[in-house]
Amino acid sequence: MRALGKQFPEHEHPELLVGLNKADDAAVYRLNAEQAIVQTLDFFAPTVDDPFQYGAIAAANALNDIYAMGADVLFALNIAAFPDDLPVEMLAAVLEGGASKVREAGGAIAGGHTIIDREPKYGLCVTGLVHPDAIRSNASAQPGDAILLTKPLGTGVLLNAIRDGHASDADEAFAVAQMSGLNKTAAEVARDYDVHAMTDVTGFGIAGHGVEVATNSEVAVELSLAALPAMPGLEQYVELDIDTGGQTRNREYFSTRVSATREFSRLEDTLLYDPQTAGGMLITLPEADAAQIATRLSDAGVQNWRVGTVREGSGLRVID
Repeated sequence: MRALGKQFPEHEHPELLVGLNKADDAAVYRLNAEQAIVQTLDFFAPTVDDPFQYGAIAAANALNDIYAMGADVLFALNIAAFPDDLPVEMLAAVLEGGASKVREAGGAIAGGHTIIDREPKYGLCVTGLVHPDAIRSNASAQPGDAILLTKPLGTGVLLNAIRDGHASDADEAFAVAQMSGLNKTAAEVARDYDVHAMTDVTGFGIAGHGVEVATNSEVAVELSLAALPAMPGLEQYVELDIDTGGQTRNREYFSTRVSATREFSRLEDTLLYDPQTAGGMLITLPEADAAQIATRLSDAGVQNWRVGTVREGSGLRVID
């Protein structure tokens, strides 16, 4: 879609603060000196069998893009496609699951659109509000920044383990809870610090989103393999040869911009390239603030890990 940016040059749309010029989590349009609208659209096919959980996960995935930009949620529109023979109770449960997350975010469902399709699909178009000076983007990381992550990695593999019947009940419950969790608290804590860059880790995996931060910020992002947190059971499921097509595509697309001194193990490859659903926040901020924000996040109930450092240079560097 970035090729369309040639039709909308920045000088013709000066109020479009974040658009097609750089890949980010949402679009941002300045209304006035005090307000900017943030908008995103995200939907996908069912990730789990339970329709309420599916709706909640899809909604959280969309809502978290608003938080990644430093904004508050105002309202959302449903976007959905369902077979015409789907029981109405299942359709209602999907929509109610999504609505529950919008309510939790402090917003409202204001409408939407549904079409008939053979494969169910559901998501949200979410609108948020932010002060133009408080926008967070993935294009402002600075050398010396500490890098923090607020959710463990591995949802792609876990989802396939659940579908294949290999996941334990405990691991499935953990995965569903994580994927339906909002990044609202993490974003609110981050507002109290001089955060330079912020993004949520989703379909590109932490390697892909790390590459985006590095490219857009014109820096090098250094990630420590030993520091990357894995979801419960991930190593076991990787050993069962469970992976995802998204992991392969991410590796093929981003690996030319990833440098390392050795080959990755299968688990390490999964941690780097596994596509995440409603993943955690990737936050860069001055080293001097890293310990304090980590404590604040933990005190607020948000798990977090120091996973790397921003350096001079370019691309993603992976160290032990």
